[in-house]
Amino acid sequence: MDQSARYADLSLAEEDLISGGRHILCAYKMKPKPGVAYLEAAAHFAAESSTGTNVEVSTTDDFTKGLDALVYHVDEAAEEMRIAYPLDLFDRNIIDGRMMMVSFLTLTIGNNQGMGDIAYAKMYDFYVPRRAIELFDGPSVGIAELWRILGRPVVDGGYIAGTIIKPKLGLRPEPFAEAAYKFWLGGDFIKNDEPQGNQVFAPLRKTIPLVYDSMKRAMDETGEAKLFSANITADDHSEMIARGEYILQAFGPDADKVAFLVDGFVGGPGMVTTARRYFSRQFLHYHRAGHGMVTSPSSKRGYTAYVLAKMSRLQGASGIHVGTMGYGKMEGARDDTAIAYICEREEFQGPAYFQKWYGMRPTAPIVSGGMNALRLPGFFANLGHANVLNTAGGGSYGHLDGPAAGARSLRQAHQCWEAGADPIEWAKQHREFARAFESFPHDADAIFPGWRQQLTNS
Repeated sequence: MDQSARYADLSLAEEDLISGGRHILCAYKMKPKPGVAYLEAAAHFAAESSTGTNVEVSTTDDFTKGLDALVYHVDEAAEEMRIAYPLDLFDRNIIDGRMMMVSFLTLTIGNNQGMGDIAYAKMYDFYVPRRAIELFDGPSVGIAELWRILGRPVVDGGYIAGTIIKPKLGLRPEPFAEAAYKFWLGGDFIKNDEPQGNQVFAPLRKTIPLVYDSMKRAMDETGEAKLFSANITADDHSEMIARGEYILQAFGPDADKVAFLVDGFVGGPGMVTTARRYFSRQFLHYHRAGHGMVTSPSSKRGYTAYVLAKMSRLQGASGIHVGTMGYGKMEGARDDTAIAYICEREEFQGPAYFQKWYGMRPTAPIVSGGMNALRLPGFFANLGHANVLNTAGGGSYGHLDGPAAGARSLRQAHQCWEAGADPIEWAKQHREFARAFESFPHDADAIFPGWRQQLTNS
C-alpha cells in the first residue's frame, strides 16, 4: 500500500521545521528492495515509525494524523531520506515528564529497518530541538570535575593518561590491585575492562578494597590524585545500584575519585539513566562494547557511531569511547573527529544537521583501543586538542620498563605534541618515550621510519 500521500510532504522546508522547534529530524541512508519506488518505501518507513499500519483502521482520526512522521526530503541517487517526527509522538516519564531514549529508538529505529520493502536503512544524523534537549538529562558531571580532582585548570585541563587492567578478563584481587598500583605511579586513570566486575575469581567485595589501598599508596608516593573507573554493568538495576553503593562506601573519603563504567550499548538506555540519576555525583563512563555490529561503516543497518555519541550526551554520559580515528586498532578514520566534536562542543555542524546544545554539559571523548605513546602525537594533531581521557592497556603494560614507565611515556608523548617538538628529537631527552620505540617496534617502523639509526646515533 503506497502511503506517500499521507506520510510524505516534500514541500516542507528543513529550515522551517528547525525554526518551529516541534520536530526531531532524522537523516537516513536507505535503499528499497528492487521494484519498490523510493518515495513509497520512505513513506512506509515513516508510517511504521509513527502512526501507520499496513491497512486502514477505524481508529484513525484527525488527531492521529497530526502525529504522523513525515518524509520531507529524498535523494534517491544518494540513497538519502530525511523524516520529521513530531515531539508529541515520543513517550514521556510519568514521574517527571522527561523524554526517554528508549522511546526515541523505538520509533526512529524500531521495526522500520526490517520491513520487507526495505533492503537496508541506517540513521547517520539526527536533530534535536531546544525543547527536547531540555527534556533529556544530559551529563551531571564532566571532564572538568576530573581535572579539578587532578589539580588542573577546569578549562582545557588537558590529557588524562589512563589504562585498562590487562589481560582483558582481569586478574585475581591481589595481582589486580598490584597492577593498578604500578600504573598509578606514572599515570592518572584506570578503568575496568568490560568483562571485569564481580567475577568468580575476583569478587568485587575483595578486589575493590585492595584497589583503594593501591590508590592511597600511589597518591602518597606521587603526591598526585588518582582516578578509578569501576564497572557496575549488570542486567538488574538493583544489582547496579548495589555495586555502586558498595564501591563508594569502600572508597570512603576518596569516593569523588571513582567513576562508574556502564556498557551502555549492550545494557541499553535504561542502564545509563539508572547510573546517571542514582549516582549523579559520579563521572558516568559510557563504554561501547558491542556497538560495532550496528555502528560499523560496513554495516548497512542501525545507526552510526556519530549518532551513538550524540545520544550518549542526551542520556547524560560524562564520557564516551569515541574510537581512535584510525590511529589505534579499532576501525575508524581521521574524519571521525566529528564523533568527539558533537560530544564536547556547544554547537557543531554534523553530517546532516547543525546542532546547538543550549548549555547542556559536554561529554568527554575517551580514546581507547591499541593506542600507545608513539600514536598519540599524530592523534592529537588530527583531533586538534588533547582534552581527552586515553586508556592505553597494551600501551602501558606492554612497555618494556613496566606500566609506570608506560604511563610516563604517554604523558611525555602529550608533552611532545604540546611543545610542537619532533618526536625523534623528543625521545632523545625523554627515556620512557624513547623506550616506547623499542617496546612497540612495529608501530615505530610504520610511523617513524629510520628511528633505529636516529636514536642509536644519539
